[in-house]
Formats: sequence, C-alpha cells, structure tokens
Amino acid sequence: MTRALKGSGFLGLAVMMAVGLHQFVIVAGGSPVPPWMIGGHAHLGVLSILAIVMGFAVPALGVTGNVRTAVTVLFIAGQWGIPGIVWLGEGFGLTFLMPTGFLWGGALIVSMLIMFYYSVTGPADAGGGGSSSFVPGDD
Repeated sequence: MTRALKGSGFLGLAVMMAVGLHQFVIVAGGSPVPPWMIGGHAHLGVLSILAIVMGFAVPALGVTGNVRTAVTVLFIAGQWGIPGIVWLGEGFGLTFLMPTGFLWGGALIVSMLIMFYYSVTGPADAGGGGSSSFVPGDD
C-alpha cells in the first residue's frame, strides 16, 4: 500500500507541475490566473509531497493490516478530492459538488489522526529516530 501512496504523490506532483505550466501560459498571454486554479494547484502540490512522506512514514511507524489500508485509501481520496473539488466545483461550475469537500477533508483528518495515534503509542525508536551503528565518513 505504501507504493500507492508514493505513486499517488509523484503522479500528483506531475499533475501539479502541468497545471503550473498551464498557469504560466495563461499569465504569459496577459491574462490573470483564476483563483480556483491557483488553490487547486497549491493543495495538490502540498498533499502530493505529504503522500510521498506518508509512503515512508506508514511502514516506519509499523502501521499494518486494515489500518494501513484505511490510512492509504483515506489519504489518497483526500489528496485528489480536495483539489479536484475546487477545480470541478469552481472551475467547471459544478458547485453542487462543493459540499463533498467536507468528505475529502474529513478523510485526510482521519488519516492524520490514525498516524498521530501510531506516532505517539509506538516504540520510541519507530521511524528511525534512534541511535545507529552507522558512522559517517570524514569528507
């Protein structure tokens, strides 16, 4: 499942970069970028970076089984749902979809609360924060 998080993160960054280039074309043509496009772009970028981080944090904190699946599915749904609803609702005039933003935001919050629980209840050395036998070289 962490492959899904990492893959979704990198795909999200690629989509975010493509949207950024589109925004550049709009600006270069002398027009302002619509605020809804900027908001979706920013949210997708941040959430995609966090998806990649989550791809490493989930196994590092020992999240397994159905909880691991729940964290992954909830996070990916929120990662794409939040910017998607901004683009669809505001950008394409499908404003009746806007209330689903609470669903996508809630999915992200639940995912983060599960990770919070694992981070504070797991072993102190979970996540690689403890001492190591590795000695860095003198460069």
